[in-house]
Amino acid sequence: MIRIITRTRLVTLQQAADQARARSQEVQASADAAYARHVRTAWNLTADAEAAERKAEANRADAAIAREILERTEAQLADARATVTEQAARIDALSGDLDAMAEAVVLLHYGQLHSLHRDEAAAKRHAASFGIDPDGWGTVPSDRPAVESVWRISPLSKWAVTDGGDAG
Repeated sequence: MIRIITRTRLVTLQQAADQARARSQEVQASADAAYARHVRTAWNLTADAEAAERKAEANRADAAIAREILERTEAQLADARATVTEQAARIDALSGDLDAMAEAVVLLHYGQLHSLHRDEAAAKRHAASFGIDPDGWGTVPSDRPAVESVWRISPLSKWAVTDGGDAG
């Protein structure tokens, strides 16, 4: 079949083709602009993601340092607690010793320290081991100097206050 195309029809087809080309160029320009926006957005998002990764890595490093400091601090705290517990036990022991020493006495021989005892009875038993009659003597009156007594019992606190000197 042969078709005869008139000049009007040819002009109309030419105008339709020109419009289609123009529309195609508009669509291509719009597509190019959308692609450029997409590339810019992807670029910006990539840069943001890389910056976030760097910041996250820096934060991980800071967290590792903080964790190390915390572990050292916890170890120091444990040591301090152990020291406090040890010192509290030592204080308790020393307090017990101090309480026990409240009644302690010294056995003096011519005013010189011979021995330290828990109480007067223990001092007398010790003196008896040297052949001294434990009932034949007592604590010498304080108006007589200790150096004049062969054996003498004196409270530790009184003897210590006089710096081991002439306790009365």
